[in-house]
Amino acid sequence: MTNVQALPTLAPEGAGHFSYPVPAPARDHRHLLGLEGMPRETLLELLEDGQCYRDQMDRGGIASHALDGVTVCNAFFENSTRTRLSFELAERRMGATVVSFSATDSSTAKGETLLDTMKVIEAMGVDMVVVRHASSGAAAYLANHLQGSVINAGDGTHEHPTQGLLDLLTLRQVWSGRFEGRKLAIVGDIMHSRVARSAIHGLVTLGVQVALAGPATLMPAGIESLGARIAPTADDAIAGADAVMALRLQKERMEQGLLASAGEYTKHWGIDARRARLLRPHGVIMHPGPVNRGVELMPDVADSKRSVILEQVTNGVAMRCAALERCAAESRNVA
Repeated sequence: MTNVQALPTLAPEGAGHFSYPVPAPARDHRHLLGLEGMPRETLLELLEDGQCYRDQMDRGGIASHALDGVTVCNAFFENSTRTRLSFELAERRMGATVVSFSATDSSTAKGETLLDTMKVIEAMGVDMVVVRHASSGAAAYLANHLQGSVINAGDGTHEHPTQGLLDLLTLRQVWSGRFEGRKLAIVGDIMHSRVARSAIHGLVTLGVQVALAGPATLMPAGIESLGARIAPTADDAIAGADAVMALRLQKERMEQGLLASAGEYTKHWGIDARRARLLRPHGVIMHPGPVNRGVELMPDVADSKRSVILEQVTNGVAMRCAALERCAAESRNVA
């Protein structure tokens, strides 16, 4: 009997873009919840703002007071290193007062609800919340109940919009600003990847052809409806592409019986030197991190001249500056 892979439960309606409240006629851009449905013009404006911040970083540092007088809480209910530090650096460099906590530090570990915890924090004078949570739709839920701005730093298997934006900014630099007609392959665990979903939404909106490749047990049914095609093999997805994004493989997938072994995964889906050569001559290699060397990417590929992984990290700070600035500005306009 054939096992049919079901699409993981996604977020509730309204969780997929800057919040567009109904029936209010005006778009409320105070929140960044996802890239789904975000207009092309808005994406391009954000990328231009992100590039401005990147240029400042390259010249010696960010000189911005866009968040002066703003208090930001980084509420991370899942473990994070690069995303949390990237947000904190962006916030501090823009003049914000920053407070942060993790799941082990929060009252939710004592039984308090997510909403009660965040309402208590908002009552202390917090203006903006950056939240990461294991439940899809958590950021949208908070946006519907809090007064301040909410930025999604990753919610379940739904979206990771600032990762999607920093990936787009990196490609904008590599591709000299032209997205139309480009081809990008995403290889790995598509089913559980919020990174892949944000990437697909942003890339398709900007005219990029996206090919997906991965084990059948990790490929969600209906993913083609987002505008991507499913390739039968990693080689097929990567051949002639302008970029390939390898996704992190979590050990839980083997424990859940979704994969035979890490070695089997690497044989069929890992990016080695041979597969890297299938890219176009100037094609680049991406990864959201952390990298499992020797599994998703071979060490020589991860460290090669084609790799833009560290550029992605640097662009993360710049892009989060742009997102924070926009949300803060829109919040002031609403106030």
